[in-house]
Amino acid sequence: MKWVLIVLAVVAALVAVVAVIGMMLPKGHVESRSSKFRQPPQAVWDAIAGPPTWRSELRSFEELAPRDGHYRWKETDQRGEVITYEREETVPPTRLVTRIAEPNLPYGGRWIHEITATPDGCVLKITEDGEIYNPIFRFMARFVFGYSGAIETYLKSLHAKFGEAGD
Repeated sequence: MKWVLIVLAVVAALVAVVAVIGMMLPKGHVESRSSKFRQPPQAVWDAIAGPPTWRSELRSFEELAPRDGHYRWKETDQRGEVITYEREETVPPTRLVTRIAEPNLPYGGRWIHEITATPDGCVLKITEDGEIYNPIFRFMARFVFGYSGAIETYLKSLHAKFGEAGD
């Protein structure tokens, strides 16, 4: 019984340390990734602005009624997590800004997609301007998962859509 109490005390202490460190980290973060595509800007635009049927990490996608004139949709990932998104800015075929429109998540923020033409295709730069509200999740994102994982998965799926290896 003594060992069980010691193990529980150590686990509680570790959780407390993680929570304290997480509270000291900033809620906001900005992370960017760029990738080259052998596609014209319009083709990449059409993929990112259209239904995300090419994204292997999604189970389903559903369009929602617009709010304040902004296009909205709901995505369900492979784990069953459902998130509502909204477009904030649309400038075809060069800039698309989307944001999480789900107020009760432990995180939020927006993605800024910028497409720049190149002689052999284009470059897509995605900047995540995000916030993580839960200090334990903030710690995990900073020290375990990293901030750029979702962007990297997205770019990998987009390259696969076009049959490209990516860079």
